[in-house]
Amino acid sequence: MDTKNYHEDLSHIRSMMERSSRFISLSGLSGVFAGLAAIIGAVYVYFVFQREGIDYFDGDRNIYSLALVKELVIAGTLILIAAVLSGYIFTANKSKKKGLKIWDGTTKRLLATFSVPLVTGGVVCLGLLYHHLFALVAPATLIFYGLALVSAERYTLTDIKYLGYCQIVLGLVSFFFLGWGLVAWTLGFGVLHIVYGLIMHKKYK
Repeated sequence: MDTKNYHEDLSHIRSMMERSSRFISLSGLSGVFAGLAAIIGAVYVYFVFQREGIDYFDGDRNIYSLALVKELVIAGTLILIAAVLSGYIFTANKSKKKGLKIWDGTTKRLLATFSVPLVTGGVVCLGLLYHHLFALVAPATLIFYGLALVSAERYTLTDIKYLGYCQIVLGLVSFFFLGWGLVAWTLGFGVLHIVYGLIMHKKYK
């Protein structure tokens, strides 16, 4: 009986330590919504190409006008904002149900760790855009985003690193298939997010 109570106490202590050191309220549904937003954005971009007379799947190297690049950047920014807002809403609701604070020291450490690779990648992508190296932007975003996820694993659900590894591998592969960035971007930010989100929702609901 004492042994049983001893193990229960250890499990309780371990659970409390994990709660204090890891942000464990990350919602799987936020990943699903982010993935859907990315796919909707990719479809929008495809029709923008069609509008401009660009057949994306014909394999030709196309030259994009500055106005088109600006429109694509704005579309990508809006998708990012939608994904972040949905992530906050779903995660805040999950935290409220569990009686946990969404903003504490662990959350701050998580955001700091996550932001370093992400901001670095953002600056690199701005440099690529500045030098008109548009074909390299999609692979770069996938790689730096994956690095950010792997870094953030220290302060949140450990499963997130697997999503990060997949993003990194996809980004590296897409460097060898330049011109297919929209497809890689859709797979990485769309399909992988949805699959990961559904798995996490089922595992931690």
